[in-house]
Amino acid sequence: MANTYTQLYVQLVFAVKGRNNFVQPYFREDLQKYMTGIVQNNGHKMLAIYCMYDHTHILVGLSPKQSIADLVRDIKSNSSK
Repeated sequence: MANTYTQLYVQLVFAVKGRNNFVQPYFREDLQKYMTGIVQNNGHKMLAIYCMYDHTHILVGLSPKQSIADLVRDIKSNSSK
């Protein structure tokens, strides 16, 4: 096979620790931009993101170079700081 093409879309939904209302409107946009940067720096394509008060929805065009578990680990660990 000369050319290989992958098209993987993954929806990630994860909650804030204890489902507490930690994501406030005044920093929601900055948090979404930060998470977008994490996804893009790992070679994936951010298609949609929205942070609710107690959980986050992310739609990603996944690159096959990184596993879903590693991507979620990177997003959660880096954005919680």
